[in-house]
Amino acid sequence: MIHGTASKLLRRMVGVWLAATSVGVAAPTAALPAWSLMPQPAQMRPAASGSLTIAENAEVAVRGADLQQVQSIAGRFVQLLADTGGLHLHVAKVATAHPAITFELDPHVDVVEDAGYRIVVGNQGIHVIARTPRGAFYGSVTLWQLLTPPGWTRGTPVEVADGVIDDHPRFAWRALLLDSGRHFQSAADVRKLIDWMSLNKLNVLLWHVTEDQGWRLEIPKYPELAKVGACRKAVGLDAELTGSADKPYCGSYTEAEVRDIVRYATERYVDVVPEIDLPGHSQAAIAAYPWLGVTSQRPTVWTDWGVSPWLLNPNERTLKFVDDVLDEVMRLFPSKYISLGGDEADKQQWNASPEVRAQMHRLGLANMDQLQGWFTGQLADHLVKHGRTPVGWDDELVAGATLPASQVVMSWHGNDDERVALQAIRQGHDVVMTPQESLYFDHYQSGLPDEWPGPSPAATLRQAYDTVVIPNGASATEARHIVGVQAGLWTEQMLTFAHDQHAVFPRIAALSELAWSPASAHDWNDFLQRMPAELARYRALGIGYADSAFAPAFQATPTTNGAFQVTLSNQTGFGTIRYTTDDSAPTSRSAQYTRPLTLRGKTTLRAATFAADGFELAAPRTQVLDGTTLSSRDGSALATCSNQPASRLDGRRPAQGPRPIYSVDIGNACWLWPQAPLQGITHVVLTVERVTWRFGDEASDAMVRHKASPAGEFEIHADACTGPLLATVPLAPAAQAQGQTRLDANVAVPVGAGVRNLCVFATGDPRDGQWALARIAFSK
Repeated sequence: MIHGTASKLLRRMVGVWLAATSVGVAAPTAALPAWSLMPQPAQMRPAASGSLTIAENAEVAVRGADLQQVQSIAGRFVQLLADTGGLHLHVAKVATAHPAITFELDPHVDVVEDAGYRIVVGNQGIHVIARTPRGAFYGSVTLWQLLTPPGWTRGTPVEVADGVIDDHPRFAWRALLLDSGRHFQSAADVRKLIDWMSLNKLNVLLWHVTEDQGWRLEIPKYPELAKVGACRKAVGLDAELTGSADKPYCGSYTEAEVRDIVRYATERYVDVVPEIDLPGHSQAAIAAYPWLGVTSQRPTVWTDWGVSPWLLNPNERTLKFVDDVLDEVMRLFPSKYISLGGDEADKQQWNASPEVRAQMHRLGLANMDQLQGWFTGQLADHLVKHGRTPVGWDDELVAGATLPASQVVMSWHGNDDERVALQAIRQGHDVVMTPQESLYFDHYQSGLPDEWPGPSPAATLRQAYDTVVIPNGASATEARHIVGVQAGLWTEQMLTFAHDQHAVFPRIAALSELAWSPASAHDWNDFLQRMPAELARYRALGIGYADSAFAPAFQATPTTNGAFQVTLSNQTGFGTIRYTTDDSAPTSRSAQYTRPLTLRGKTTLRAATFAADGFELAAPRTQVLDGTTLSSRDGSALATCSNQPASRLDGRRPAQGPRPIYSVDIGNACWLWPQAPLQGITHVVLTVERVTWRFGDEASDAMVRHKASPAGEFEIHADACTGPLLATVPLAPAAQAQGQTRLDANVAVPVGAGVRNLCVFATGDPRDGQWALARIAFSK
C-alpha cells in the first residue's frame, strides 16, 4: 500500500478515484491534523506527508473471515460516528473496488495477539485489519477517534493523516469496578457505562452486586435475597431518591436484565465479572436469611457505610448456600472469572462465637484469618471444579494469612511501595493492581469549592495517570504476574448515575492508558495534549465528565485602597485561562491570564480554561471581590483541626439552586481558619447543616465536645481550640431544620486584635448528627 509521499501523477489519478468514493486527498502543502488517540497505541508511524478526507456518505466495506461479526462492528462504528461526529457513512452490501474504509479479518495477519489490529491510512483509503473480531472492534474505536480529531466540526469532512498504526493492549485485564450494592444503577445505565468503557478499550466490568446495604441479584432458590436483602430503610439522602423516608430504598436485577447486560457487554468485548462479596459485606444476605449469621439474630439491611461486623457463619450450611448462589451466578455469567470478595471481614462476631471458635480449633487453625482462608478455599475449589477462576481482594495477605493458590488477587493496599502486591506475586498469584490511593474513583478530584462529594484524600487525574502498575522490586519474571489494572467506583456517596459519570470521567482516560499503552509511551504532558479531543468526544457522547483538573482556582490577597491581587491557576497547569470582569461568560477570545491581576473592589471576576483550538476545557468559575472577600470563607477553604484531609459530603437539596457540598472531617466537626482578619469585627454569620450520621466504623473515633445547651452550639476560639472564646452560636434554630440554616451572633474580639488564627467547632456528639459548616462570614 502507498502511505507516504506519492508522485504527482499518482496523486492526480488517486485524487479522481477518491473524489468518487467520498475520500479526498489534501494538497501536499496543507497542514495535516494530528492523530490524537486515547489510549496511546503501541506503535504509530505517521507518513512524512499526505492525507485523505472522509466525507458524508463514504463507503465502508467488510472483507475476510467472520463477515457477520465484522459487519456488526462496522455498523456500530458507523452509528457511533453519526451520533457523535455527525458524519453519515454507509456499510456497503456489495463493496466497490475502492471503498473509503475497509474492515478486514485475516486470521494470519501479523498483528500482536487476538486483541491486536493494524490501521493503514493512505491513497487506497483506510484499512483496518485484525486476526479476530475483538481486534477489529478495537481498530474501529481507534478509527472513530481518527475521525473525531482535535477541533472537529460536527457534520463536516474529516482529514486524516497518512500512516500506519500497529496496536495491542499491554494488560489482559483492563477493568472498572462498579458498586451497585450501596447505590443502585438501572440496567440501562449499566449498559451505557459498558458502552463508554469499551470506547476506552477497557474489557472487564467487575460488577459488585452484593453488599451490606443491598443484595442486588435474583437467586431463584433463595427469593428473600432480592425481596428482603434488596431493600433498606431510606436514611439520610436516600429519602430524596425514594421520595419519602417511609419508602425503602430498593433495587435488584432480574435474570433477564442480567442476561441482557452480559449479552450487550459481550458485543462490546467487555467481560462482566460478578462479585459476590463474602464472608464480610454480607449483612443484607443475613437480613434475608438469619441462619447465615452466627448470632441467630436478624439484622436490618445496613443503612450505614463502612465495615459491618455481620459475617457469614463459616459452617457447612452456609457453604451449601454459597455454592448454590455460585451455581446460579455461573449460569448467568459466562465469564472465566468470579470474584469472591474477601475484603474487610471484621472478625468480632466470629471471635465471640463458641461454635466458630470450636470449628477453628477442630480444623487445626491458629486464628480467624486462617479460618477465613479455609472458608474461601472451599468456595474457590467449587469454582475451579466448574472451570472458573476465583478472584478476590488482598486483605488476607495483609493480615498475614494465605489465599487459595488458584485465586487472582486484586491488590488495593497500594501503600508501602505495593508491598502486598509483591507478596501476592511471590506466593504465585496473578495480580490486578487497583491501589486505593490513586485508582479509587469515588475519591474526590480536587480542592475546588464546587468539587463533588467523595471520601478523602483526593485522587487527581495526575495521580491516576502516575499509578505504579509494576511493584517496585519486582523482577522481570515477577512482573509478568501483573495481569491488569482496575479502578474502583464505590458508591456510598454516589447517589445518582450523573455522579458516577462525574467520578469516572476523565480519570478513565488515565486508567485506559495505564492498562493499554506500553510503558514507554507513558508521558503526562503528551497525555494532556490529547485530552481536549477526548473531552470533546465525551461531550459528544453526552457524558457528564468532571472538569476539575482544568478548572481555574482563585487566590485573592488585599493590596492598597481596597483593591485585590488575584492569582489564577489550575491543577494540571494545562490550557489557557481567560477571564472577564464585566460578569459575562469568558470565551476563547476573552482576555488571557498571564500574570496576577490587580482589581478594584466590587468586581466580579469570571475565568474559564481553553485548549489551543478554543475548546472549553473547564466551565467558568466566579470570584466576587468586595468587602466580604477577606472576612468570609467557604467551609471547603478551611483546614480540619485534625490536619487530616476532609471528606466531601452532600447536603439536602434545596427547593431552588444546586445541592450544597460540605468539607467535613467525619466525626470531628472542627475547622481552622489561619490568619483571619478581625480588626473591627463585631458580628458573625454561620451557614450550617446537620448531616445524618451513617458512617459505621468511624463511630469509635468520634470527637464528643461538651455542650452547654440541649441542642449544642458552635464555638469560635482565637489562637487555638482552647484559646479565648470569641463567640457562641446556639444551634437550636438549626437542630430540626431540613437543609441549611443561617445563624448569627455577636463577636467579642479582644481590643487591638488584627489577624488571629481561629478554631471553629460544634459541641455535642457527631453521631447524633454530623454538623457541616458551609460558610463563616464576619462583619463590622
